Amino acid sequence: MTPFLSVVIPTYNEEKRLPRSLETVMDFLKRQSYASEIIVSDDGSQDRTLALAEALLKDFPHQVLRVPQNRGKGHAVRRGMLAATGDYILFTDADLSTPIEEVSRFLKLLEGDQDVVIGSRALPDSKIEIHQNFLRETMGKVFNLIAQGWAFKGIHDSQCGFKCFRRETAHKLFGLQKLDGFSFDVEIVYLAQKLGFRLLEVPVIWRNSDQSRVRVLWDPLKMLGDVLRIRNLHSGCL
Repeated sequence: MTPFLSVVIPTYNEEKRLPRSLETVMDFLKRQSYASEIIVSDDGSQDRTLALAEALLKDFPHQVLRVPQNRGKGHAVRRGMLAATGDYILFTDADLSTPIEEVSRFLKLLEGDQDVVIGSRALPDSKIEIHQNFLRETMGKVFNLIAQGWAFKGIHDSQCGFKCFRRETAHKLFGLQKLDGFSFDVEIVYLAQKLGFRLLEVPVIWRNSDQSRVRVLWDPLKMLGDVLRIRNLHSGCL
């Protein structure tokens, strides 16, 4: 049976957080009337992430994808999205900063007239229950302003790790994606707008995790460089 929903979770050395997150996602999905699958797309973990994922998901429809070395979050998400078989495909961070229950609203919008629905921490109705520290929050706002000026229009928060797609849309967008790092979100939004997909940004509940993998200085600089390359990366394929 084709799943109605695939949930893609990128991981990298997540042995501490992943068990609780997988239990939470499975508990939610088991209470739904539709078929589903969970895809753990690992990015070269050196701890027990893979073994725990296999053990916890053994009685639930799943895939566990692995690579021998760390490639970046964008690479892990791309592999998971392209492997997903559901009619709708959600990717969510392993820390579940946005509660999995939020996907129910997204699915209603996708069953209507949307191709892509992305979560946002920056809209008036967004509910930020635990904030990032001042530096990270400020850097995020500045980064999004730069991305708005260069890569996309009208999106207030491209980096929230909670996005849902129709399967055909996901496979098209992630099939074109080239960036392996954290800036892949900007690339996906850029591609969605460039290709004319119907994309909607909606407010979500969000609770910051203090175990972010983003390095405060180096990663934002690399992300900025990636954003400035996006147009050139796709100049010949759109």
